[in-house]
Amino acid sequence: MMETSGYGLLQYVQKLSDEEFQRFKELLRKETDKFKLKPISWTKLENTSKEDLVMLLNTHYPGKAWDIVLSLFVQVNREDLSTMVQKERIDKQMKYKQYTKNTFKHIWTLETNIYMPDNRYHTIIESQYKTLQDIFDCESEPVTAFVSGTRGKGKTVFLRKVMLDWAAGNLLQSRFRYVFFFSVFTLNTTTELSLAELISSKLPEYSETLDDILSDPKRILFILDGFDYLKFNLELRTNLCNDCRKKLPTEIVLSSLLQKIMLPECSLLLELGNKSLSKITLLLQYPKEIIIPGFSEQTIKFYCMYHFGNHRGEEIFEYLKSIEPLFTSCRIPFLCWMICRSLKWQDESREVGPRYGDTEMAVYTLFMVNAFKATYARTQSKHNRALLKTLCTLALEGMWKQVYVFDSEDLRRNGISETDKAVWLRMNFFQHQGHNIVFYHHSLQWYFATLFYFLKQDEDAHHPVIGSLPQLLGEMYAHKHNQWFQTRAFLFGMATEQVASLLEPCFGFISTKEVRQEIIRYIKSLSQQECNEKLVHTGDLFFCLLDNQKERFVRQVMDLFEEITFDIGNTDDLSLAQYNLERASKLKQLHLHIKKKVFSEMHDPEVCGFYLQKEVLAGHWPMICSYLHKLHVLDLDSCNFGRNAIQDLCNSMSPSPTVPLTHFKLQTLLCSFMTNFGDGSLFRTLLQLPYLKYLNLYGTNLCNHVVEMLCSALKCSTCKVQELLLGKCDISSEACGIIATSLINSKVKHLSLVENPLKNKGVMSLCEMLKDPNCVLESLMLSYCCLTFIACGSLYEALLSNKHLSLLDLESNFLEDSGVNLLCEALKDPNCTLEELWLSGCYLTSECCDAISTIFTCNKNLKTLKLGNNNIQDTGVKQLCEALCHPNCKLQCLGLDMCEFTSDCCEDMALALTTCNTLKSLNLDWNLLEHSGLEVLCDALMHKDCKLKMLGLDKSLFPEKSQTLLQAVEKENKNLNVVHFPWIEEECQKRGVRPVWNSTN
Repeated sequence: MMETSGYGLLQYVQKLSDEEFQRFKELLRKETDKFKLKPISWTKLENTSKEDLVMLLNTHYPGKAWDIVLSLFVQVNREDLSTMVQKERIDKQMKYKQYTKNTFKHIWTLETNIYMPDNRYHTIIESQYKTLQDIFDCESEPVTAFVSGTRGKGKTVFLRKVMLDWAAGNLLQSRFRYVFFFSVFTLNTTTELSLAELISSKLPEYSETLDDILSDPKRILFILDGFDYLKFNLELRTNLCNDCRKKLPTEIVLSSLLQKIMLPECSLLLELGNKSLSKITLLLQYPKEIIIPGFSEQTIKFYCMYHFGNHRGEEIFEYLKSIEPLFTSCRIPFLCWMICRSLKWQDESREVGPRYGDTEMAVYTLFMVNAFKATYARTQSKHNRALLKTLCTLALEGMWKQVYVFDSEDLRRNGISETDKAVWLRMNFFQHQGHNIVFYHHSLQWYFATLFYFLKQDEDAHHPVIGSLPQLLGEMYAHKHNQWFQTRAFLFGMATEQVASLLEPCFGFISTKEVRQEIIRYIKSLSQQECNEKLVHTGDLFFCLLDNQKERFVRQVMDLFEEITFDIGNTDDLSLAQYNLERASKLKQLHLHIKKKVFSEMHDPEVCGFYLQKEVLAGHWPMICSYLHKLHVLDLDSCNFGRNAIQDLCNSMSPSPTVPLTHFKLQTLLCSFMTNFGDGSLFRTLLQLPYLKYLNLYGTNLCNHVVEMLCSALKCSTCKVQELLLGKCDISSEACGIIATSLINSKVKHLSLVENPLKNKGVMSLCEMLKDPNCVLESLMLSYCCLTFIACGSLYEALLSNKHLSLLDLESNFLEDSGVNLLCEALKDPNCTLEELWLSGCYLTSECCDAISTIFTCNKNLKTLKLGNNNIQDTGVKQLCEALCHPNCKLQCLGLDMCEFTSDCCEDMALALTTCNTLKSLNLDWNLLEHSGLEVLCDALMHKDCKLKMLGLDKSLFPEKSQTLLQAVEKENKNLNVVHFPWIEEECQKRGVRPVWNSTN
C-alpha cells in the first residue's frame, strides 16, 4: 500500500527558512478566506512545527492542502518551490500514466476480445466516444455516467479502451489527472476494505502519495466495471461514510462512492448490464447514459469477410442473414464471434453436419461442440464427457460461491490440470486475468454451469458446494436479481431435444426430459402469489419458454397459470406475449402494460435490429386480442394504443359467428392511465358484454365526447356494469352532469369520481340523481373533487331522500365545520341509511365535534366515521369519546389519525374502549403519544370488556419501551392487531386508485 501520510507535502515545507515559515503561517490565516475554508486558530498555528503544520493542513483541508501550500509558496517569494512541486507532481503523474498504459496495453492485447482490427473498432465506437467526450469535457463539475447495453455488446471492452486511450494521452487529458479502473466483481471475496486501499493497490512505486492524489478530487475519474456479477447489495441509504481511509464493509464503501457521500467531487463512469441497471441508477445523481448498440448489418458483413475472406465471407454473411434469429444474435459482438469461430472450425474440418439452429443455446452448444471436435477429434465420448464435467464443475462451483476469477487451486480442486488449462485457453473457453483465470466471457461460465445439470448422473459424487437442480430453481427465482438471474434462459433453452442432439454424439446421453419435469414440479409447488412475484412479473419466464420452443413443455408450463402479467416495451415483447398467450389455455386474468413506442416505433436497421414491417406488428396485436374473450379479468394498465390498436381491441370484443356473445367471459376491465381511448366507440362494444360488472378507468383522461359515449352505453338495458370507477379522469362539472343523468336507470351501485375537478356544480348534479327513486347507487366516492361547504347543502337533501346510499367518501375537500354540521343534520334523521362517512382532510376543528357526537347517540345506521387529518385536538376527541360511551352508540370504526391530539385524551379513549361494545376498529396513526398515555391505552386494550380488533398505530415511531409494551398487548390480546395504515388497501380499492406502473423495460 502506498504512503498516505502527507510526506510529499512535508519535504517541500521543510525547505522554508524559519523566517519564511513564520511568514507562511501568518499568511495561512488569510489564505483560508480565499478558499472559503474555516481558518485554523492562531493558538494552534503560532508555535506549531513544520511536521505538525502539514498534519493540520491535511486534517482540516483534505483535498485542498496542496493548492493552499502552492499559493503560499509564491506569497513568501519561494516560486522555486512552487515550480519544483508542480514539476515533480507531473513527473509522478506521468509514471502512473505509463504504468497504466503498459498494464492496459497488456490487457487489451491478451485479455480483451474485440474480434477485429483496432482501426475498425474505433470506427464502430466513434459515436459513443464522442458522447463520452461531450459528457466529460463540457462539465467542470463532477459527472456520473454509465455505459449500458445488453449482455455481450462490448461494454467492458469499451471501458478498457477508454482507460487505455487516457493513459496513452489521447482522451480526457485536460479533464482528469488520475483515472482508476476497478472490476468490482473481483471484490466478491473481500468483506472489508477502504477506498484508500483500493486506490493504493493500483499505484506503482514512486508515484504520488494518496494525499497528493486526493488533493484535487475533481481531476479523478473512477471506472467501475462488472456490477452485474457483484454479490453485494448496494441499495443502502444508511451507515454510509465520507471517510475514504476508513476500513468498512465492501458494500458500504462502494455504495458511499456511488451516492457521492465518499469523494463527492470525483467523477464516475460505470458499466451497467440488464441486471444492475435498474438498481444502480436509482443510487446515482443525475447520471448520463452512453448506449453500446452492438453490431450493425454493415459491421457483421465486414466481420464475416475479415474472418473468412471476401468470397467466403459474403457467403457466410448471406447464410446468416437468411436465418433471422441467428442474424439478430450476430448484432451482439460476442455471439457473432462465437458463430463465426464455430463456422470456421466446421470449414477447417470440412464437416457437412448441422450449421446453426435458431436459438441462443444452439449457438453456444455448437461453439462448444465444434471446439471439442477440433481439439479431441479422435477421443471417445466418455472421455470427452469426463473432461467437460470438470469444466462445468468449476463454472458451477463459482456460481454457487459467486466467484468469477479462479486461481490454480480452484482449477486443481475441480480436476483441471495445467495441460487441460492450456487446452481450454486455446479453445477460448478460458482467458488470463493477471495471474488468474476467468471464463472467456461471463456467459460461457453460465453456460457451462447450467450444462452440469444435464451431464450429472446418479453415481456422481456429491459436491459440497453445488446444490441440486430443485435448489438451483429455488435460487434462480428467490430474488428478482441474483447471481443466477442470467442462467434462467440457459436452463430452459438447454432443455430441448435440439440441444441434446447436438451434444450426444460428442458427450453421450443428455437428460433434458428430467430437467423439464423438474421445472414443472417446481412451478407446481408455488402458490399463485409466488408464481406472480417470482415468475410472471419478472417476465423472463416467458423469454425462457420462447428459447425452449418444445411445444408440449411450453403448453404444460403455461397451463399452470391462471394469471399473467406482460410488460411490453418493444415489438419483441409483443411477439413474445402472443407466443405465450396462444399456449395459455387456463388463463383467466391478464395484465398488459404497453409502452407508446410499441405502436409507433420505426426501427433503424443500423441500431435496433431488422426493419420491422407494419404488417408484422399488425399481426401480433390482433392475435393477442383474439384471446381476450376467454378472460375473466383484463387489466390494460398504462397501455399506449394507437388508433388502429384500439380498433383491433374493439373488433376482438365484438361478437361474431365464430365467437358469439355468450362466449365472452369478461367480468372485470381495468384501463388505467391509458393515453388514448379512441373516440369512445369501444364503450359500446365493451359494455354490452354479458358478464362485465366492473369498469375502472383511473388515470385515463376522458373528454366530454368520450364521457357521452360511455354514458350512452351505460343507459343500455344490456349493460350489466355495477362498479364504475372514473377516478383521475379529468372529468369536468359538465361531464359529471352527463354521468349523473345516465346512472338514474342503470345498474351501477358503486361510483368513484375521486381526483376530478367536479366542484360544487358537478356534485349538485349527482345529488339530483341520488334523489331519484330509480337510482340504486350504494357507494359514492368523491375525495379530492374541489368541493366546499356549499356542496353539503345538496348532499343534505340527497341523504334525506336516498334509501340505498350506504357509503359517502368526501375526503380532502374544503367542507369545514359548517359543511359537516349540515351533513350531521341529515344523519340525525332516523330514515338516513348512510353507514360509512369518510371526512379525512376536510379542514375540520373541534367545533364540529358536538354535532358529530350527537350522531353517535341517535343514528343507529352509521357504522364508520373517518375524521383523520383534521385539527380536532384534545377538546374534540374528548367529546367524541364521551359519545362513544353512550349506550345508544353503534359505531364500529373511527378514524382519528393525524388529528393533533395529545396523551391528555388517553384516559377518555381508554374509558370508551372498555365501554363501547360495538367499536372494533380505531385508527390513531401519526399522533404523538407519550409513554404514560400509551400505558393507559394498553391497560384498556387488555381489559376483558374491550372489543377492539384493530388499532392503527405505527409502532416503529415509538421508543423501544413503548414498542415492547404494544407487543405485549398483542401477545396478551390475541384478537387485536396493531397496524400502520390499517385502511389504505380498502380505501384504494373502493376508490379505484392505482399506482403508475413501474415498467421493467
